[in-house]
Formats: sequence, C-alpha cells, structure tokens
Amino acid sequence: MSTPATLTPGDVAARSGVAVSALHFYERNGLIASERTAGNQRRYRREVLRRIGFIRVSQRIGIPLADIRDALATLPEGRTPTKADWSRLSRSWRSELDDRIARLEALRDDLDGCIGCGCLSLRSCTLYNPDDTLAERGPGAVRLERPPAPAAGTRTSRARPR
Repeated sequence: MSTPATLTPGDVAARSGVAVSALHFYERNGLIASERTAGNQRRYRREVLRRIGFIRVSQRIGIPLADIRDALATLPEGRTPTKADWSRLSRSWRSELDDRIARLEALRDDLDGCIGCGCLSLRSCTLYNPDDTLAERGPGAVRLERPPAPAAGTRTSRARPR
C-alpha cells in the first residue's frame, strides 16, 4: 500500500498533534500552505509535518509566531527547514533567549524580597513596581500634573461638557 502524496487536515492533525483549527490558523498566518482539491477541500503536502514540527519547537522555546513566520520566509521557495536551517535560525534567536533568561533570573532573585501575599507592600514591591523612578517625586498621583494657573487678570472659559 502506497502512502498518499497529500494529507487531509485530519491526517496532519493526528500525525502532528496539532488541532485542525491550529492548522487553519497557521495557514492564515502564512506559516504553512495547503492545496485545494476539485471539491475545495484542503490537502497538505507531507513536508508540512516537518514545518509544523519546526513551528512547535520554536513556540516551545518562546519564539513569537511573527518571528517564526519571518524565519520560515527566509527559506527558498517555502521549503521544509533542514537541520542546517534550524542551526542558522536558532543562532539568530540566541541573544533574545539569553536576554529573556537574564530577566527571568532577575525575577527569580527578586522573589526573596516579595512577601507574596496579594501584595500588602505595593510601594516597595520590586515585582509589582520594578524600577520605580517616580517614587523619587513622592507618594500619590505624580503623573497627573496640575495645569498651569491662569495669568492674573485673564478670563477662563467655563465651557460645559457636551
């Protein structure tokens, strides 16, 4: 028995572990492509399974779908990613991942100062209010500046709101 040249959405979903709705989402967002039968039914080439694997692994390490789409667009003629492609593309994501790891480590280290209580200490909580630069200006709504007072002898408009 020979294997079919194309797969139905149900076949791809079963083999890849991705819901059919996710396949349609990936397709709408330019991550994968399908062909249509004479009856207007979607059919996927077998290579789409590797492409979906690439997408899922990329998502698992936290790469946004827009970045994954851009990476896949660098492949000639929309071909399936190879091991060399993965190596090249993953190198380009390395600095972003290193930065994310550093932010997560800083967050983990700040947990020691957190009282984790639904925050009874919002003024000093480094997790709720990191890098609080407005604290130097005192408590209260310091972002809401008062409008300048009118100059002496000038009339102010008292327009009613509509």
